[in-house]
Amino acid sequence: MTSTGLIDVHAHFVTDAYVAAARSAGIEHPDGMPGWPTWTVDEHLDLMRRSGIEKSYLSISSPGVHFGDDGAARSLAREVNTFGARVRAEHPRRFGHFASLPLPDVEGSLAEAAYALDVLGADGVAVETNHHGLYLGDPRFEPLWEDLGRRGAVVFVHPTSPPHAEDLALGRPRPMLEFLFDTARTASDLLFRGVLTRHPRIRWVLTHGGGALPLLADRMELFRTLLGGGPADAPGAVEQLGRLWYDMAGTPFPRQIPAFDAAFGTERLLYGSDYCWTPADLALSQVESVDSAVQPSANDTWRALTTRNARRLFTTNTK
Repeated sequence: MTSTGLIDVHAHFVTDAYVAAARSAGIEHPDGMPGWPTWTVDEHLDLMRRSGIEKSYLSISSPGVHFGDDGAARSLAREVNTFGARVRAEHPRRFGHFASLPLPDVEGSLAEAAYALDVLGADGVAVETNHHGLYLGDPRFEPLWEDLGRRGAVVFVHPTSPPHAEDLALGRPRPMLEFLFDTARTASDLLFRGVLTRHPRIRWVLTHGGGALPLLADRMELFRTLLGGGPADAPGAVEQLGRLWYDMAGTPFPRQIPAFDAAFGTERLLYGSDYCWTPADLALSQVESVDSAVQPSANDTWRALTTRNARRLFTTNTK
């Protein structure tokens, strides 16, 4: 692989057992999408070859593994994590893995995080922007953040449908708009409840260029100044949000990444494909848009920049 091979931090897998469990819970159209994708190792490797992706970090996407029963969620998390760890072990240069947690079950999530990180060797954990309506700043999640902060863990935050999504989305698939708003919503919750300042060693990764955050960060700071939120001596909203990591899955060019750069800079910008939920042909088109966009400088490319950033993300456990 060349130094400009992409490192994909936003890549997904599904298994037959996982889809069957979701369907048994009545989820035929996840997040309002037409149906479930398919995935195989060979198909993913073929996409990586065609698009110049050096390594993909696999995770389970929305709706996660908790469909209403704590015990079933713990079992399903263990099943998909064991599968992901096996793929990673069989292809260590090509795949990494973010382990699923059975949130909002905090006790089960603490146990699964320990098993996934200490026994399976996961590269981090994956959580949703909200878990059955509980956003990530909820005090009930504090024991989990304490543990992951102590570890300096990577926490990949994937968007999911917000509460009352059927009304909000107006009949349209939630990934189109609601995912981007829910990323901003949970990031604001982490900020205003002081989670980001209490646990600075957690390496949070937000998706889709932070969703609506680049356009809302200044407004959040205005309200933080007026109403308070988090420790009084905490850095401003833009600074705190700029310390997080972000992938560019979705439609990064020509408009999203320039707006993101203006808000937060590109020192923590990462590449993300969103495959297999994004079909292979669209993932290839997205890579083409990255390669054909105006590059960050005369001596740099988006491939090289995001790959450098990804290597930093996975080789340091401090902010």
